[in-house]
Amino acid sequence: MVPENNFADKSKNLLSTQLKNWQMCKDGYATLNSIQVKTFNFDGYTIKVQYNAGRLISSGAKVDAKSIKERPCFLCLHNLPKEQQVLDYKENYAILVNPFPIFNEHFTLPNKEHVPQSIKESFKILLHYSRDLSNYYTVFYNGPKCGASAPDHQHFQAGNKDFMPIDHEYDEIISRYGKALVDNDTIKILSVDDGLRKFISFEGSDEDALDKYFQKLLTTLKKLNNSEEEPLLNILSFYHNEKWRVIIFLREKHRPTQYFAEDDSRILLSPASVDIGGVSITPLKEDFDKITKEDIVDIFHQVFISKDKLEKVFRVC
Repeated sequence: MVPENNFADKSKNLLSTQLKNWQMCKDGYATLNSIQVKTFNFDGYTIKVQYNAGRLISSGAKVDAKSIKERPCFLCLHNLPKEQQVLDYKENYAILVNPFPIFNEHFTLPNKEHVPQSIKESFKILLHYSRDLSNYYTVFYNGPKCGASAPDHQHFQAGNKDFMPIDHEYDEIISRYGKALVDNDTIKILSVDDGLRKFISFEGSDEDALDKYFQKLLTTLKKLNNSEEEPLLNILSFYHNEKWRVIIFLREKHRPTQYFAEDDSRILLSPASVDIGGVSITPLKEDFDKITKEDIVDIFHQVFISKDKLEKVFRVC
């Protein structure tokens, strides 16, 4: 019997059960047997490109207001397939097996209520999920305009630790590119520009301090953007040795020009947390075959904020 509060093992057991009794899930995970990967090396880190045909629906998802309004929400519990099981989580959340996986073990973590995707009120939930699933998984958040395929429904996702290169390359990246903004007894905050990605990282064991500084960062970004809308963010939360490590990627746009091109330059790559964590997903084989290191550099430079804006962020912080 798995202890009531051991959500990591309960999630793993849920996946095992769903693979036995839910054909859509079994078919989805079978697609992982045919994935292909190539790796591009950068100075101190790697970006992998994964050909994964099973992710076509997510990568090509229409997230405009009209399309969302016209489709049933696939994260609302009353719309789930009858075979899909729900693992209840605290604070009105749930754990579901993702039937269109990137990871060998991939979960969606939705609110039980149909409320919009937003991180301001749910940042502590992200911390709780990453702590409670920490034996096996990293938890991540895609903003409503940064890769969330259900921007109308609050949710997180989780997948195997160390699947994304940044999980194990983080220390090297920080040593080469990190600039300390805050370093005290409760929290360490760093600003990072590794040549491709711009992010702020939080490290600490005090969830109230993490939340306090995160809310301050949100306020800063809104002021810089001159907007009350949620800034464009992707977040990875990793818990180890009773301490959180939260990576907040700072975005400028949702999708690169290649995504919309109508000629041979088109590449169906819509970067979200996993992509910029180091495993970029191409659901079309022709895109996987032709994509180059130069394409990755161009795509990432388009979707991340500028170096100047990052400097403004950490000057204000």
